[in-house]
Amino acid sequence: MTDTATRVKKIVTGYLGVSPSLVAESASFTEDLGADSLEIAEMIIAFEEEFDIQIEDDAMDSILTVGDAVKFIEKTKT
Repeated sequence: MTDTATRVKKIVTGYLGVSPSLVAESASFTEDLGADSLEIAEMIIAFEEEFDIQIEDDAMDSILTVGDAVKFIEKTKT
């Protein structure tokens, strides 16, 4: 697991209160982890702050899984 993935997983478990074992890269924020739209928005803000990046509204629509978040962050950071 990359440093980015580890940090994303920590944010997700903190915001959603789910077991770290459930936070696989294939896990859907809504279907698998039970996040609602407010929780997703809060996590997006946390990702922006943690990684010092900006996630535009249109990009948020493509971040549906933990893996999507990791890939987007890694692509944006470089």
